[in-house]
Amino acid sequence: MRYDPSMGRTALYRDPAPFRPARAEVQLDADALLLTMPDGRPRRYALDGRSATQLDGMFTARSAPYSNARPERRFVRMLVLERDDERHVLITPPDHGAVAPNVVRLPVAPEDAAIVDDHAWDALAEWLLGGGRFAAYAISDLARLAAVATSRFAALIGQVAAERALEQLWAARGPLRGVADLEAALHPLIAAARQSPRVADALRAARAHAGTTPRRRRA
Repeated sequence: MRYDPSMGRTALYRDPAPFRPARAEVQLDADALLLTMPDGRPRRYALDGRSATQLDGMFTARSAPYSNARPERRFVRMLVLERDDERHVLITPPDHGAVAPNVVRLPVAPEDAAIVDDHAWDALAEWLLGGGRFAAYAISDLARLAAVATSRFAALIGQVAAERALEQLWAARGPLRGVADLEAALHPLIAAARQSPRVADALRAARAHAGTTPRRRRA
């Protein structure tokens, strides 16, 4: 038995064998959330008028398909999207550990909940719970959001990142004094772009919006 520090005092059991259910692919647009389920089925949730709630919960799963073993209660974080009679749930991967029986009462995630990788779930939850506003976003936050965005939305995020970078330069030194300074301000976006094509789209949009190009290394 162990306690995960990010989960308070919820008791978890170590898994005797790896458990990793398939993930859904996420793309966030300005007005919609697009999911591609592991079996290839698409889901589209319009965000206008939809409320978002974050909960700790559990997901009931078997360790292996067609197993006769007793289903396990696994800890997840739930992002619940509701509008009128619609209710959709996105959960973090349920492969971090099983909740000990009779320790806590937690809401149960539905069987059709979309399982989303932690980094994508965190970015989505921050955006949706914040009402879909850029106001409090630093450039590092924008980079995380761009990683789960559509190409079109990533371009908009890049423009916002360029405005943030220019604001930093104007506040610190007055008028813009060169590309090198802007590139330094955009560093979180530049670093993330090495790992994500969508962040690379945002970076290109940021440079175009600021009217700059990256410096070339000297031969």
